[in-house]
Amino acid sequence: MTHTLTLQEITPVTPDTYKLTFNRPDGFNFEAGQATELAIQKDGLRDEGRPFTMTSRPNDSHLEFVIKSYPDHDGVTKEIPNLGMTDQVTATDPFGAITDHGPGVFIAGGAGITPFISILRKHQEMGEAPSKLIFANETMDDIILQEMWQSMPAVDETFVVSQNPADTVREGRIDKSMLEELVADKQQPFYICGPGGMVDAVRDSLKEMGVAEDHIITEDGW
Repeated sequence: MTHTLTLQEITPVTPDTYKLTFNRPDGFNFEAGQATELAIQKDGLRDEGRPFTMTSRPNDSHLEFVIKSYPDHDGVTKEIPNLGMTDQVTATDPFGAITDHGPGVFIAGGAGITPFISILRKHQEMGEAPSKLIFANETMDDIILQEMWQSMPAVDETFVVSQNPADTVREGRIDKSMLEELVADKQQPFYICGPGGMVDAVRDSLKEMGVAEDHIITEDGW
């Protein structure tokens, strides 16, 4: 089924990432972490659907997305900064393998944080035990919703930055030695989302550390 969404608000989150708020149509139900395919209803873009994760909670009255714009990519993400109030998109029924399996370790790279926003907001609302968030980016400016993560009691955050880090973050990239230092309990859920090479490398590191494959949640499946 296809749903029509009307843009109600767009605000920058980082220099190249935007939060978009839409109305929520009747019957649009989803699990925290799931995505939908959005197609901008403008000439030349109606058939250019791309998957994006809902960052609002499943019980919110609106739909929210946090989307990174890529100016050098033709299509949906390039057009995001040009959207205005009342512009419309179509959305498919929700899908996706990353869903909520309870508190655990959330490992994200760049825009791969988006499935975790809804899940961790849900945990915050429900008073769940804190989860560990390990969030990697190139620069400090790239950290999506940094202040929100720092303000959430349900999130124990570690930011990892590869270029010009501040004193409050880790420098480098997420690797096995960093994971061994930050994570003691191997029996909890481990959520991974980010660039394909990063997801594969982190998954392999976790397995080498003794994390069972059925404790690792990625978009490839649970």
